[in-house]
Amino acid sequence: MQAEKSTVELTVTEAARRTQIVAAAIETVAELGYARASFAKIADRAGLSSTSRISYHFAGKDDLLRACVAEITEVATDFMRPRVDAAEGYAAKLRAYIEANLDLLVERPAHLRALVEILRNVRGAEDGLGGSAPAARTALFAEHLRAGQRAGEFGSFDPDVLALALTGAIDAFVGADHDGADLRRNGIELADAFDRATRAAS
Repeated sequence: MQAEKSTVELTVTEAARRTQIVAAAIETVAELGYARASFAKIADRAGLSSTSRISYHFAGKDDLLRACVAEITEVATDFMRPRVDAAEGYAAKLRAYIEANLDLLVERPAHLRALVEILRNVRGAEDGLGGSAPAARTALFAEHLRAGQRAGEFGSFDPDVLALALTGAIDAFVGADHDGADLRRNGIELADAFDRATRAAS
């Protein structure tokens, strides 16, 4: 029983250390960028005595950063999905998604900055996206816009162009120096802009 307890305790400790490393990596990538986020800098931020403690849990830098994407995606999904799911209709869901993105940027700026930085640099960082997560996200937006057009909620426009514009607009906010800007208000205004661009003629 004692040996079993020790194994459980070790597993809990290892899980906590892995979580600690992922959190430090997210902060480091957000602050320094992908290229400068070395194991040494991540270990220092995590308060680890050696980079070997990172290597014990992760096969390499890209392996660690994929774990960061998984953590950030979970945080973002938990934050945004209830708002998007509660919205009724294609236009309302589009607005909810845009506003929730900017609200998440207020709550978790490092998470979103790290996510954009990682997805630009690590091929296959997100499972099932064929090594091109930004393109896949744009494709999902385009399909939502097409579905809204078929339902008669959206007007006549090129969904691929609007989807690319939406992806670029959100990512631009993530990467910008906001200097005290009211991001929640910015989210409403951005949603207003895309509402005007997509709405069906009355």
